[in-house]
Amino acid sequence: MNNIQVSISLATPQEAAAIAEVISEAAHDLTVKHGMGHWSAVASEKGVLNGMSKAKVLVALNGKDIIGTLRLTSLRPWVIDPAYFTPVHRPVYLVDMAVRPGYQRIGVGRSLIEQAKVLAAALAGDAIRLDAYAGVAGAGGFYEKCGFTERGHVVYKSVPHIYYEWIIKR
Repeated sequence: MNNIQVSISLATPQEAAAIAEVISEAAHDLTVKHGMGHWSAVASEKGVLNGMSKAKVLVALNGKDIIGTLRLTSLRPWVIDPAYFTPVHRPVYLVDMAVRPGYQRIGVGRSLIEQAKVLAAALAGDAIRLDAYAGVAGAGGFYEKCGFTERGHVVYKSVPHIYYEWIIKR
């Protein structure tokens, strides 16, 4: 793992199975560490392809191996309450972010986020919004280190979430 060369690119439909594998491995890792929770869901190739049809999906690669992913969409996820966020005309939502467990904490996630910021601006977005689980399985500290601002705490279906936002400056 010492010599990884991370590159970020837009995903293709042919990569859907590998993307589902990364998401599922990350979910399994969280389940092993923190027990069953909403983070324990397994992704499917069909689900990834459906998400790709409505969004831009980025993948982090080490050579030809997919080691991370995230999805940017203009469709507001059901858990997001717009009242907590800065009023903008074109928000972009970051969802389905995952990094293969063996590649976490070495900059892969940060590289994905930085490219997501570039892509969101290119899509004429005004802000990136997301929610993270609050508590031990959550990634709130990571998003703060990536420049996101905490916008509020909510409980959705008995699960505590934290909202984050990054305003695109033009």
